[in-house]
Amino acid sequence: MHTDTERCVRAVQSKDARFDGWFFTAVLTTRIYCRPSCPVVPPKPENMTFYPSAAACQQAGFRACKRCRPDTSPGSPEWNQRADLVARAMRLIGDGIVDREGVPGLAARLGYSTRQIERQLLAELGAGPLALARAQRAQTARLLVETTALPMAEIAFAAGFASIRTFNDTVREVFALSPSELRARLPKTRTQAGGGGTAVSAPAGTPGALNLRLPFRAPLNPDNLFGHLAATAVPGVEEWRDGAYRRTLRLPYGHGIAALTPKPDHIACRLTLSDLRDLPVAISRCRRMLDLDADPVAVDEQLRTDPVLAPLVAKAPGRRVPRTVDEAEFAVRAVLGQQVSTAAARTHAARLVTAYGDPVDDPEGGLTHLFPTPQALAALDPESLAMPRTRRATFTTLVGQLADGTLHLGVESDWSEARARLLALPGFGPWTVDVIAMRALGDPDAFLPTDLGIRRAAQELGLPSTPAALTARAAAWRPWRAYAVQYLWATDSHPINFLPV
Repeated sequence: MHTDTERCVRAVQSKDARFDGWFFTAVLTTRIYCRPSCPVVPPKPENMTFYPSAAACQQAGFRACKRCRPDTSPGSPEWNQRADLVARAMRLIGDGIVDREGVPGLAARLGYSTRQIERQLLAELGAGPLALARAQRAQTARLLVETTALPMAEIAFAAGFASIRTFNDTVREVFALSPSELRARLPKTRTQAGGGGTAVSAPAGTPGALNLRLPFRAPLNPDNLFGHLAATAVPGVEEWRDGAYRRTLRLPYGHGIAALTPKPDHIACRLTLSDLRDLPVAISRCRRMLDLDADPVAVDEQLRTDPVLAPLVAKAPGRRVPRTVDEAEFAVRAVLGQQVSTAAARTHAARLVTAYGDPVDDPEGGLTHLFPTPQALAALDPESLAMPRTRRATFTTLVGQLADGTLHLGVESDWSEARARLLALPGFGPWTVDVIAMRALGDPDAFLPTDLGIRRAAQELGLPSTPAALTARAAAWRPWRAYAVQYLWATDSHPINFLPV
C-alpha cells in the first residue's frame, strides 16, 4: 500500500487508525516516522514519504515519533492472510527465529537461500531480516524499560542484544532517547500512549508479571473469540477467570502464563515469564491466537456483499477467527475432538495433560501444566486411549510424525503443502484438515462446508446446505471464508458442539 501515495496521504490527513501497521509515514523535515493516525498536525504532502515497515524507516535514518509510538501499531494484516515466502518469513521473524537461529536458521526453516530471502524482504519491506529483527528487539527493549524495574544490562540481554553498547546505540537511534531517558519519561508516555500503546502500565501484584496493552484494528467482537477459548479450555492448561482467558505457554527459553482480558480499545495482557527473552515471542503468539492483526473492515465489507451474511455482519461486526499458540497442540486436540462432544474431548485432553504435560507453577493458582509435546505423547501406550481403534491409529500416526519431524506445523508452514500432508494421514478428512488450516495455520480462506453447525446455520438462513452447493455459494466470500464461518457458527444456539477442542 505504501506505493499508493495519494491513498496514504488521505489516510494520514484523516488520521485513519485502520491503516496503522499497513504503512508508516516518514516526515522529511523532522526525520521522524509516525503511524497514519498520529494525533499531531499532518505534515505537508510534499514532506511525506511512505515505508512498508518500521525497520525500513529506521534504515533510512528516521526515528520513531514520541507521540504516536509507531512501533506499537498493530501488525500488518498482510502476514496473516498470505502464505508466500515473505509472509511466512515475517511470521517467523515475529516468532523470534532470527534472534535465536540467525538468518541461516530462518532460511533453513523456509527452504530458501539466505540471499533469496534477503532479496525478497528488501523488495517488499525495504529492510532485510536482520533489520526487521533489530526493530523488534528495539520494541522489546522499550517494553522492558517502561514496564519493569530491571537493570539496563538485564534488559539488553533479555531483548536479544549482544552488548550493552549495541542496546544503548539502537534505543537512542530508534527513539531519540537513551534507555534511561525512556524510563524517566514513563508517566508522560502513559498519558500519550492512549489506546494504541502496547505496554504502559507498571507491573503490580504477581512478581515477574508484565502488564501490556495489545492494540487491534476496530471493530473487534470478543464474544465468539473469547467464548470459544473459554468453552473449550483444557483444565490445567487453560481457564476462564474473572473476565480473563488464562493459559500456559511453551516458549523457546522457558514457559509462561498469559492472562488476556478484552477491553473496548485494546486487549489487556498480563504475562508471567520464566525467561524474559521470551517476551516478543509470547506477545506474537498471543496476538496470533486472538487474530489481532486482522483488518475487520476489509473482511466485513466483502462479506456484506452477500445479502444473507449482511445482517449478521451488521449485528456483530468485527468477528475474529480464534487461533492457537501452538500449531502441533491444536492438531492433536482436533483429533481428540473428532466425533465426540466438547466435554468428552476436554476430558481426553485433560488426562493427557496430567499424565504427559510438564508441570508449571502458577503464582495465581488454577493452571498446572504445559500441554504435552508430540515427543511425550509419542511414548504413550495407544491402548490407554479411551477411543475407538481407528481414531487411536489416527492419533498415534499424527503424534509420531510430529515427533520425528516427518510432519511439521508452524507459523512458516506452506498452507497447501501442509494440507496435502495432513490429508495423507489415516483418519484425516477435509473437515479435520480445514479446521487445522483455519485455527492452527491461520488460513483466512479455510472453509468447512461439511460441518454440522455450518450446514444447520445455512439451512436456517436459506443458504444451500449441501457441501457442494454451499461451497459454490461461498466463492463470493473469498478470501475470507474462515471469517464467514464465524458468523455462521454464531447463528447456532449450540455452535460450540461442532467445534474441535
